[in-house]
Amino acid sequence: MTLQEQVQESIAYIRKHTKMRPEVGIILGTGLGGLVKEIRKEIVLDYEEVPHFPISTVESHHGKLIFGSLAGRKIVAMQGRFHLYEGYTLQQVTYPVRVMSEKIGLGVNTLLISNAAGGMNPEFHRGDLMIITDHINFQGNNPLIGPNEDYLGPRFPDMSEPYSRELISLADKVSKELRIKVQHGVFVAVQGPNLETRAEYRFLRNIGADAVGMSTVPENIIANHMGMRTFGISIITDECFPDTLEPVSVEEIIKTANKAQPKLTKLMKELVKRI
Repeated sequence: MTLQEQVQESIAYIRKHTKMRPEVGIILGTGLGGLVKEIRKEIVLDYEEVPHFPISTVESHHGKLIFGSLAGRKIVAMQGRFHLYEGYTLQQVTYPVRVMSEKIGLGVNTLLISNAAGGMNPEFHRGDLMIITDHINFQGNNPLIGPNEDYLGPRFPDMSEPYSRELISLADKVSKELRIKVQHGVFVAVQGPNLETRAEYRFLRNIGADAVGMSTVPENIIANHMGMRTFGISIITDECFPDTLEPVSVEEIIKTANKAQPKLTKLMKELVKRI
């Protein structure tokens, strides 16, 4: 079965439950499900219900596809995402982005991606929000490897502006109005699932990364391949400074994300309103 046939089956199932054509897609990362409470829900589907969708296996990733409205805009939100370390291929990890897309899917032309990340920039602190200005793919893989489907996008997509400068500028304006402090930086995606060693943090910082995580980049690549505008933002959940590195648990990471998510929720809601 081709990718297009799989997407058509997924869409056919979704259309049995909703005819909505969402304008904005949102991917919610670790501990960042608070935005869901702000969505006026029309229908909620479990990932396992939707044909060809992977199943989220990670703690705090609920695995639900939510259709509704946020700040007056029609949206579809992924409450929970997929990762390479779960054993999925990057084609599976990014499959929902294909389903969301305006080109062959539900109608989304703007994708907002959030994640929890470790901060390596010494000016960052636990609980900060970092707007992603660029990224480094250090996962040793790429979701576009294999035959290219020309109807989806070009064989060699341009990545000179992976995160929309227009949306970054809008988010900066919104954050100032809401008096929410934001950082800016480069996000590096690694395979995981282990956290990094002191030497790895030092290396990643030296190659230009400000924050590190295990997601976001594959979804961004596919969104760009399909011509979608993309915005990315991280909650800095731990301070990854090699000389003062301390052990951290997933529970602590989730706790920090939960504590910071009201700021992110307020920012994302207003951003959606103005897109």
